[in-house]
Amino acid sequence: MDIKSNSLYAQMQSMQLEAMGNRMTTNNNVEAISETANTSGSDFGTLLKNAVNTVNDLQKETGELRNRFEMGDRSVSLSDTMIASAKSGIAFEATVQVRNKFVEAYKEIMSMPV
Repeated sequence: MDIKSNSLYAQMQSMQLEAMGNRMTTNNNVEAISETANTSGSDFGTLLKNAVNTVNDLQKETGELRNRFEMGDRSVSLSDTMIASAKSGIAFEATVQVRNKFVEAYKEIMSMPV
């Protein structure tokens, strides 16, 4: 899943390394991650829109592969079709979870006394 901004991916990698106990010790890696996070320059709405568009593209690609496989196209294998289907399913589920968290946060903010 290729999101236009790599800052999310870099943050996920650093969190994964921290969770595994392997902290990044070289300054080059830390600087590269912070530069990627700081140079995104896009607001949250644009980032979210790009992520939703990416999920949509993955689902379109999966549908196209599925149709080609069902029509007997020899260049498309069953494994390629199933992998694309799994990728789009995971991307969609992640998007739904993010949406659920936003709705939950919105409800919490709206219920706060003024």
